[in-house]
Amino acid sequence: MTSQRQRPLDSLDWQLLRELQHDARLSYNALAQRVGLSAPAVAERVRRLEEAGVIAGYRAEVDPAKVGLPLTAVVQLHCAPGKCLLKTASAAAFPEIIEVLKVSGPHCTVIKVVAASILHLEEFFERLGQHGELETSMVWSNALSRRVIDWEGGVPDHDPAPTWG
Repeated sequence: MTSQRQRPLDSLDWQLLRELQHDARLSYNALAQRVGLSAPAVAERVRRLEEAGVIAGYRAEVDPAKVGLPLTAVVQLHCAPGKCLLKTASAAAFPEIIEVLKVSGPHCTVIKVVAASILHLEEFFERLGQHGELETSMVWSNALSRRVIDWEGGVPDHDPAPTWG
């Protein structure tokens, strides 16, 4: 682990981040052509962004429906005393869970799950319910996923009304 001071991102860093967020499989040569640098210069900048933790990783995105998991639900969980899901269970015990958020408010955890059928979801809710009270919402569609982070100009003073279409 490096202990270097993090420098502010410049315009070239933001260009690289935009391109990699759109297609993380770009070669250094292709990335260099898009941002107007040499491949070695791009490789060095990407390495620095990785070391600084700005680029947290690379992954393949899998469509759950295409692998037999067409149902998605969001579960708000209020854990019972001594039965906190995150302290008393392992991720391996709940393979349906694809995302976990620790949150404030009346619920301690928000979970995104996928399942093969309503029966599968029902069985999952039975297992999860041993940890506390559940509030569940079915997901009909995904209006926004994997939004590109592009705040090169800084955090705006106010957000304009979002367009989800």
